[in-house]
Amino acid sequence: MGTLLPGLLVLGLAGCATVAAPPARAPNEGSTSYRMLDDGHMAHYQLAMGDTATGGTPFRRVAPVYPPEQLAACAPLQEVDVKVIVDEAGKVGDVRGILTDDMSGMPPWPAFFAAVRTAVLQWQFNPLRINHWAADADGNSHDVDSATRPFSLMYAFRFECRAGKATVSSVPAQR
Repeated sequence: MGTLLPGLLVLGLAGCATVAAPPARAPNEGSTSYRMLDDGHMAHYQLAMGDTATGGTPFRRVAPVYPPEQLAACAPLQEVDVKVIVDEAGKVGDVRGILTDDMSGMPPWPAFFAAVRTAVLQWQFNPLRINHWAADADGNSHDVDSATRPFSLMYAFRFECRAGKATVSSVPAQR
């Protein structure tokens, strides 16, 4: 009995041993990109002779985050076109989705649009300032008046997932 007890003890402990679980698969990762669109249908400010426009450029951008709930599916390329509406102070007031002619704005587009909207609402722009210059009797130019104006720009954001890695990009470009 004395030699049997250590054998049973070893056998009992071996039954409690666990097999290590395989390492968890790394979740898909996401990123984004964007490009600025030039839409010929948008209204533009008409500058009079002697007027100059400055500003209207972003100085703070926040990149959208690939929607975590879409990472497991690793959806094919998603492109979200938006109109960014900026107030006189350079603050983004609204981000509106634009459906394309080929209806590429169908689900899972809402999750991607929400990611774009969340990020772009944090963007900040230099205010668009329109200055009116005039020449005095001596021919010297001087600023007569100036005002800031609201404006809007269009951007396309790309969400991609390749080989389990997702990217979101947006590079300023013409449509």
